[in-house]
Amino acid sequence: MATKGTVNVQTENIFPLIKKFLYSDHEIFLRELISNAVDATSKLKVLSASGEAKGNLGDLKVEVILDKDAGTLIVKDRGIGMTEDEIQKYINQIAFSGAEEFVQKYEGKEGAEQIIGHFGLGFYSAFMVADKVQIRSLSFKEGSQSVMWESDGTPEFEISDIEKEDRGTEIVLYISDESKEFLEQGRIDGILNKYCKFLPVDIKFGTSTVQEDDPSGEKDEEGNVKKVSVEVDKIINNTAPAWIKSPSDLTDEEYKGFYRELYPATFDEPLFHIHLNVDYPFNLTGILYFPKLKESMEVQKNKIQLYSNQVFITDSVEEIVPEFLTLLHGVIDSPDIPLNVSRSYLQADGNVKKIASHITKKVADKLAGMFKNDREDFEAKWDDLKVFVEYGMLTDDKFYDKAEKFTLIKNSKGETATIADYIEKIKPIQTDKNDKLVVLYAHSQDAHHQFIQAAEDRGYDVAIMDSPLTPHYIQKLESKLENVSFARVDSDTIDNLIAKDEEIPSKLSEEEQEKLKPIFEEVVEKEKFTVSFESMSEKEAPIVITQPEFMRRMQEQQRMGGGGFMGQMPEMYDLKVNSNHPLVGSILKKQKDNKQKLAKQLTDLAMLSQGMLKGEELTKFIQRSVDLMK
Repeated sequence: MATKGTVNVQTENIFPLIKKFLYSDHEIFLRELISNAVDATSKLKVLSASGEAKGNLGDLKVEVILDKDAGTLIVKDRGIGMTEDEIQKYINQIAFSGAEEFVQKYEGKEGAEQIIGHFGLGFYSAFMVADKVQIRSLSFKEGSQSVMWESDGTPEFEISDIEKEDRGTEIVLYISDESKEFLEQGRIDGILNKYCKFLPVDIKFGTSTVQEDDPSGEKDEEGNVKKVSVEVDKIINNTAPAWIKSPSDLTDEEYKGFYRELYPATFDEPLFHIHLNVDYPFNLTGILYFPKLKESMEVQKNKIQLYSNQVFITDSVEEIVPEFLTLLHGVIDSPDIPLNVSRSYLQADGNVKKIASHITKKVADKLAGMFKNDREDFEAKWDDLKVFVEYGMLTDDKFYDKAEKFTLIKNSKGETATIADYIEKIKPIQTDKNDKLVVLYAHSQDAHHQFIQAAEDRGYDVAIMDSPLTPHYIQKLESKLENVSFARVDSDTIDNLIAKDEEIPSKLSEEEQEKLKPIFEEVVEKEKFTVSFESMSEKEAPIVITQPEFMRRMQEQQRMGGGGFMGQMPEMYDLKVNSNHPLVGSILKKQKDNKQKLAKQLTDLAMLSQGMLKGEELTKFIQRSVDLMK
């Protein structure tokens, strides 16, 4: 005899709310139903281990069955099943959670911590895509009657006795017209691969054909056993992913193999990994991989996958890990991370902050250990690591404090040193007359070769700081390091960047400089260049083009989306004329046209050295150079 009733909810409008708002993405329904099926299977294993479930457990895989013609999608398990009373309690009274009650009862028993679902509300996600849902279930308890619960998406339901031989539960979804996409095999394949590929129970979806040896042993002409086509279950998941294993049980090749399993489209191997395994004061497992970042910040920040007991939750983990750690790849698995009803959006609470702090510490400790145990290998990896480390130092002060000890500075000669060691090395020679230490740096060894050479000729050291974060990073260092400033080698003449007491006298008088100044101003854009004279060595170039440090930093930060400026920062340069270079002095002796021609030639040479001479101006310069050689 069938029993009819009304689902015990606070409002009769719960179903339309579930259908529209319970989950931001309707595909989540399949994750919820399969999670429940895995829970039911895990519960049976716990009960069997404790002796409460008798007999052979048999095949425990969960099966997803698609019948496009019938318009149904079925999720089938051979877990503990439910009696009519349990359906009344766990399905009809939405407020209850069977999983939570089960864990409380069996806390501390083998496998109880693997119960992942909250059977009840998650089940109702089925109504987002189905016009009608049936539950067909037979409990593991001896003498149980198999029953079917049925509802058409209203609070009305019906429970009736049915014939069912297999222990466990089948959820039958009659897919609605607006959700026909979920009757396509490719769509279901994609959902299973996204959410279920590491569930702890085998998930079957269809079959596949493989070639196996002929059981008869019959051989072909070459003496090999003939192959026959055999249809086998298509299992879509790896039930024992690397992160749930002990690090001592895994080889480096197995870690790399798991990386390829996570990111099959990635060809680069990771630099190294960190295996997370914490059980107090929170539960956390996982593997984080360091990818090769090189100079690029064009990286995807959705490469860390968050799981809860092997069920995929999200790849938006910004609230779980600090921002700089989102550059890493890998898996984090924790049942202690609070999730809202959709399991899609994370809530920041004390536990989450502890987890974030722990992961940061583990990453910093790993890098510090690598630096200490094999500095040569660490230095070889530095170019791939520096963007990550700089990002961390910029965004997380706790990480900065740890990273400062292993962060490297590489100079133009290819030598490396920690920040502290580098400062000590250059302090005796690069302290200016005001007792301020000036760190000279170049953003490109090739582009700044002329300026690097000028600095090295004076015995100065030049750091190569070529990451996309350099403008922000050097400001961070200046705020942390006492009485230290950073100056790019092309931001002024070397004697101005590190001002000493000694001065080089000018061979040109002020009157001669005043005569020359308008000649140079005529051959450049006045809005873009400020012409000035400077007493440099005769060995220096006749003209040096520089861009003030402050102006360039502002432009770089603006390009990176920072700085808070209104409008575009103008391009402005200083054109420094060497008043001691013989060619500059010779201009005064030339005829008027030749004065301008030589000034233009010298200016274009300076612009060419900076990569600033292009298009028509470059063509004219080449022709003029040929004419001069004639």
